[in-house]
Amino acid sequence: MNQFSAYEILLVACSVVIVSYLFSVIHRLTRIPSVLLLLGVGIGLRYLADVSGVQLRIPPATVEVLGTLGLIMIVLEAGLDLEVRRNNLKTMGNALRSAAIILLLSTMGVAALIKKWIPEADWLQAIVYALPLCVVSSAIVLPSVHHLSEDKREFLVYEAAFSDVIGIMLFNFLTAQTIIELADVLRFLGSIPAAILLSIFICFGLMWLLVNNRANTKFFLVFAVLTLIYMGGKGLQLPSLLTILLFGLVINNWEWISWPPLKRFFSDMEVNQMASFLKSITAETAFVVRTFFFLFFGYSIDLSLLNDADVLLLGSSIVLALLALRFLYLRILHRYELLPELFYFPRGLITVLLFYKIPAAFQLIRFNEGVLFFVVLSTSAFMMVGALLYRDHPQERDYGARSEEPAENLTALE
Repeated sequence: MNQFSAYEILLVACSVVIVSYLFSVIHRLTRIPSVLLLLGVGIGLRYLADVSGVQLRIPPATVEVLGTLGLIMIVLEAGLDLEVRRNNLKTMGNALRSAAIILLLSTMGVAALIKKWIPEADWLQAIVYALPLCVVSSAIVLPSVHHLSEDKREFLVYEAAFSDVIGIMLFNFLTAQTIIELADVLRFLGSIPAAILLSIFICFGLMWLLVNNRANTKFFLVFAVLTLIYMGGKGLQLPSLLTILLFGLVINNWEWISWPPLKRFFSDMEVNQMASFLKSITAETAFVVRTFFFLFFGYSIDLSLLNDADVLLLGSSIVLALLALRFLYLRILHRYELLPELFYFPRGLITVLLFYKIPAAFQLIRFNEGVLFFVVLSTSAFMMVGALLYRDHPQERDYGARSEEPAENLTALE
């Protein structure tokens, strides 16, 4: 393995960040997802490394750590971007139903395809492999909806955020044990209200920490606490992502809180300042984490796997099934518009992270990881097609521009 000096590593890292920023600008001009560009750079670097004989191995733990940090940042960023208003409660309800129903239908449909392709797999194994492939990536959707009208933008942002949270909660539950009984299901459902109640106390505790901490290291202290909560909740089989999401939601929608004792502890001015600070630093940190995650993921893609006929056939079947089920729900059950919502079903960070977290007891030797690469690339390409076909250019504020804080521009970066 080639050895690189600290200066060379810093040079490459800074160049990657600059290139990623340029990609976000290109995305706004051309609607080509910056994720595809980052993946393309990673794939190109892998090809050049193979041709030149340079052996650079990225430890799987590095990608996993980046994925976990990115997951927490994405959920927090989504909570800080979601506005709860009386006139958008219906949109939130529609997005929640869409995320839950499409996720469940897609998981069962893809599991059936995997079961047919690999007959020796049991249904639980097939579902565990299917679930990551059915989670919509908010890491790709959030920066890609700036050109849409407000109602379409809100629906897609809510849907992606709910899909992430529901998908991760189900995955953690399904992989906690190899045999699932009715008591386990009831325990899981009962843990959700308990997690919400616990999240409320944790949320106000973190707010108190932010307001009363006079040091300049507020954010990363809170982020460290959120990371510990996520890891601890996962170990206790609690949906701890709800805590992170609710934390962002409460701060961003403080005007809904009218209980006088809380208003005495946290003034509107303090909370608004906190929200502006968190939005800015969260957007910047998420940008950096996503940049390196997708670059490393692109570098890890072995293009030879995509030449496998089985990979192309199974991958195409999965993508078409995802598209068909989304069409059926949006057009027939929900009676929603198809353009561009039909094409906004990219798979990305969450899909990759969950796929590589499948426990050994559930792993299928015959499942080729080239299928994962194919689904991620294909669904991102479909989203690009949908963005290009949608010709409406509303003259409204960009996504995330609810105030004049620095996060206005940074939210669009990937």
